[in-house]
Amino acid sequence: MDSLNGKSIFVTGGTGSFGQAFVVTLLQRYKPREVVVYSRDEQKQYEMRHSVARESVRYVLGDVRDRERLTRASEGAALIVHAAALKQVPTAEHNPIEAVKTNILGAQNVIFAAIDNNVPRVMALSTDKAVNPINLYGATKLVSDKLFVAANSSGEARTTIFSVVRYGNVFTSRGSVVPYFQKLLAEGAAKLPITDVRMTRFWITLQAGVDFVLASLEGMQGGEIFVPRIPSVRMIDVAKAIAPGLGIDVIGIRPGEKLHETLCPKDEAHLTLRFAEHFVIRPSIAMPAGRTYAMDASGQRGAAVGEDFEYTSGSNERFLTIEELRRQVGASD
Repeated sequence: MDSLNGKSIFVTGGTGSFGQAFVVTLLQRYKPREVVVYSRDEQKQYEMRHSVARESVRYVLGDVRDRERLTRASEGAALIVHAAALKQVPTAEHNPIEAVKTNILGAQNVIFAAIDNNVPRVMALSTDKAVNPINLYGATKLVSDKLFVAANSSGEARTTIFSVVRYGNVFTSRGSVVPYFQKLLAEGAAKLPITDVRMTRFWITLQAGVDFVLASLEGMQGGEIFVPRIPSVRMIDVAKAIAPGLGIDVIGIRPGEKLHETLCPKDEAHLTLRFAEHFVIRPSIAMPAGRTYAMDASGQRGAAVGEDFEYTSGSNERFLTIEELRRQVGASD
């Protein structure tokens, strides 16, 4: 995407798993004038500054809760990728107001900063937990999604378009189940904990998530939610792939956890379009004229799905096999 060359790109949560992978990929594939890594974690910035030491990368300490700092730091940006969030479900349940401040008020601050600085494009990262949420993390991300979609209809956003990318858990990212299982295995665990043998999840690798965001940037018109067409996994298969022959300890579903996750809900089937490698959920509210969504900005065409369509991890047409999982997580006998 040549439009990123010579531009200033601003990444909130830039020291997180996605942020770091996104920045590295940008530097490998494009020639941005500047990449601003914005995050509140001093230690992670210190470590990333050593692993990604480029003159074009600028590290800025700040919090998305701080509108003034965010606005000053994002001056001159041609693109904001908003990846900052409090993501741990149990943490959000026990500290609800902190999740609200970061995931909701922080999202609104990103919108204000983009409008104040006339940033052309903003892409926000979401999660499958924002669909019919039953935990606070998902509820805050649902509100965040609504804020970014609605920002396009604001009379203030004359030159800025906002879109959302929504996908499932990145299983190889920091704090996810794969490194957790691998840690237990390295510590000599006799069993791996599984909440329910029926549980499924969507599967996407960190690099695939980065690639999908970059692809969505090419097609965005503003107001849509991009959803990749990705495989599902059975959680018991993930455990078997990482530790074949090891026992399983069924511990029961935790508070705020679902058996299966949803990326495109049935209630929004009338808004959903199927493309070759992804879905687009159109906004339910009126958008500025000229945004048809059936053909995206890159020229790809989509088609309406059926009225009963629902995209869930449990009824997905594609599941990864144990062997495929083992290859992806690097496990071996």
